[in-house]
Amino acid sequence: MSERLLIGLDIDGTLVHEDDSMSPRVADAVRAVVDAGHAVVLATGRSQPTTESTAERLGIEPSHLVSANGALVLERRGDAYETIHVETFDPAPALRTIAAGLPTGSFMVEDATGHRRYTNGMIDWSLDNAEQVEFEQLFETPAMRVVVMSPDHHVDDFLEIVESMGLHKVSYAIGYSSWLDIAPDGVNKATGLERVAALLDIPRSRVLVVGDGRNDIDMFQWAIAGQGRAVAMGQAPVEVKAAASEVTATVGGDGLALVLEALLRD
Repeated sequence: MSERLLIGLDIDGTLVHEDDSMSPRVADAVRAVVDAGHAVVLATGRSQPTTESTAERLGIEPSHLVSANGALVLERRGDAYETIHVETFDPAPALRTIAAGLPTGSFMVEDATGHRRYTNGMIDWSLDNAEQVEFEQLFETPAMRVVVMSPDHHVDDFLEIVESMGLHKVSYAIGYSSWLDIAPDGVNKATGLERVAALLDIPRSRVLVVGDGRNDIDMFQWAIAGQGRAVAMGQAPVEVKAAASEVTATVGGDGLALVLEALLRD
């Protein structure tokens, strides 16, 4: 394609498998579209270090990265990434509401520096630069991101419980397993990508986003509203596929590679 695209890529379930492995075909396809002149931006719920390390594994140096579900936007300056935008919120009201409805839940709060505080039972998450604390200590610092886990609940039951809580002044998305990712109100991957698109002077009509989770729905809607493309991975939940403009193969079937390879043939 002759016109430069902004390609926003989710990481988990899109670029990498559940075990964090990456298909060589997918990595090759990402590098190929970068070499063709397109702007690839990783847009993820992950923290800054693991977002950067994924770019390194791909062998690319994106001009920008969107982490913490849009709360953190990074720009490459020289050999490092620097924060150009960060948003935080008071996590106390949401945490108290959730704890009342999920008394067996475990919690983690990430502040604007990337430091994490977590309660007992927080598993399957990177706990580098983190400290275990009592529940009330989670309120001490404004949060860029909050994660809630409740492994005792099936994901459908977890969805029902969370939806019934009436959370206000936060944006939230629920993962495949029973975990909840909370960002500042009105902040999501779409708001982060919109900032990047403005900086790169790329209109939404030349935006392509690919993802597989409920936290990708906002960026799908944003891309489609601007007449761009939104592609859901084949294993995505029904509501995620419904929000997309098209669906590709699963992550195990190299669905992202199929999308990117097609760009290079056009």
